[in-house]
Amino acid sequence: MTSARERHEIVVGIDPARDWRLPVAWAVDEAERRRLALRLVAAVPPGHGTPHADDTRRSNARHQAASKALDAAAAWSRERHQQADPVTEVVDGFPAPIVARLSERARMIVLGSRHLSRTSEFFSAGSLVVPVSAQARCPVVVVAEAEHVTQQPPYLVVGIDGSESAKAALALALEEADLRGAALRAVSVWQPPLFPFRDEEAELQAQRRMLSETTAGWSQKYPDVTLTHEVLSGHPVEELAGAAEHALAVVVGRRGRGGYTGMRLGSVVHGLLHRAHCPVITVPEV
Repeated sequence: MTSARERHEIVVGIDPARDWRLPVAWAVDEAERRRLALRLVAAVPPGHGTPHADDTRRSNARHQAASKALDAAAAWSRERHQQADPVTEVVDGFPAPIVARLSERARMIVLGSRHLSRTSEFFSAGSLVVPVSAQARCPVVVVAEAEHVTQQPPYLVVGIDGSESAKAALALALEEADLRGAALRAVSVWQPPLFPFRDEEAELQAQRRMLSETTAGWSQKYPDVTLTHEVLSGHPVEELAGAAEHALAVVVGRRGRGGYTGMRLGSVVHGLLHRAHCPVITVPEV
């Protein structure tokens, strides 16, 4: 597997049928901050399962649309940053497996949100967000809305649950905060049990201790980042989304093909993708 230091590209998945400006803007800005190359990719899925007379014509039309969108996105990138020199690539195949495969050599994958329903997000042939976020070997950034930071100083939020993937998310969140001159809020969410019990305060204390231990020592590596930590009580999706209401991004870890501790496959990540207004960055285990 390619190490993080050998990954020199940010890859953006372009959907020719959708507005690509939000993910491309985020990616070109990030590439400029990190001094990384930028690759813009559009996948052209296969047509019918059996040969049809008009398959060639339709395929050519899809390839032309993809090339046109990529050329426009590349030109727009150069207008945004004069130093930008993106590589463009049209690839045959279904988008999700293609982009997931590219994640093996990318530093980050950046996608736009199509605002699909949960069912459509899982079953649409063109869906990228959920399958790529679940399978990528590098951080995945999903940009659904334009940046609307209204709180100063600017800040990011990172979800901490004590897992190795959460530690990787913390490391990336600190990098991002340092690059942006922003603060970082490390948040752990304690979900109260359905039936209260006498040791709730002990559970909260254990959660606070875990959060303190996870964040310990990082301020020495990033002395310019104001790092705070807090334990919130409630549902992880709602609390993390609320904490990130005015954030530059919310960063969460993903263990293997899973999500947050105690939750079903990707449920917190999936919930944030539909609930959070800021970019959602999913980080796999290192």
